[in-house]
Amino acid sequence: MPDDAALARRLLGLLDLTNLEANCGPAEIKALCARAVGPHGKVAAVCVWPQFAGDAARALKDTGVHVATVVNFPAGGEDVERVLDDMGEALGDGADEIDLVLPYRAFLRGDAAVAGDMVREARQMLAPRQRLKVILETGAFPDRDAIAAASRLAIEAGADFLKTSTGKIAVSATPEAAETMLTAIRDSGRPVGFKAAGGIRTLADGALYLELAERVMGAGWATPDMFRIGASSLHAALVAAIDGAADAPGGEGY
Repeated sequence: MPDDAALARRLLGLLDLTNLEANCGPAEIKALCARAVGPHGKVAAVCVWPQFAGDAARALKDTGVHVATVVNFPAGGEDVERVLDDMGEALGDGADEIDLVLPYRAFLRGDAAVAGDMVREARQMLAPRQRLKVILETGAFPDRDAIAAASRLAIEAGADFLKTSTGKIAVSATPEAAETMLTAIRDSGRPVGFKAAGGIRTLADGALYLELAERVMGAGWATPDMFRIGASSLHAALVAAIDGAADAPGGEGY
C-alpha cells in the first residue's frame, strides 16, 4: 500500500471537485477553480451548476482540467427536451462533461424505455471526446438487483460513466452499490468509467472506493479517464494528507 501522501496525490488527480451548493455564486466558482489547479496538483474536473460552466471553462482554459455540469439534477425528471436544451447551453459555454440524472423514478416504476431514451439522446448530442456520466441515484433503489439492471440499461444506452448519487438525498454512495455498478461495467466488456459521489469526505473514504474499483476491474484501471470521485470537502483532506497532517474535517460531499 502507498503511504498516505502518495495515496492522497493519486486521489487528487481522480477528483471531480464539486460545488453544487444552493448559494453558490461567481466568487465561489473562482475559488473552486483556483483549488482545482493548486500547488498540490490538479484535479480531473470541476463540477458546477450549468450557469457557471462558462466561468469555469474560462478560468480553467489550457489547464487540462475538465468542466462538468449537471442536468436533470437532482430530481431525475422525464423531460428529454429540457435536458437537451440545458445540455446545449452548457456545452456551448464550454462544459465537456455532463452528469445526467437518470429518470430513476420512471425506471423503478417499470418505464425503462423512458430512462434509456433520455440517456441515448443525451449521448447522441455529445462529441466523441465529451463524456456522459449517468447518475443512478442508487440510494433510492430497493436492492442491488435493481441497481444492476439500471447500470446495464445506462451502459447499453451509451453512458461513458456510471455515477452513484446526486448527494442530495439521505443515502448517497455506498460500497455495496459501487461494487454492483462496477461488476455491471466489468461484465459489459465496454470501456465505461465509474464515479462515486456523495458523502466521501476523508482519505479513508476515497481509498475505500479506489481499492474497490481496482479489486473489481483490475490493478491500474482507476485512471482519470475511467474513475472519478465527486466531492467538495475531500480536497481539503487530501491536501492535509499530502502535507502530512490528519484528515481535515469534512463538509458536504457530492
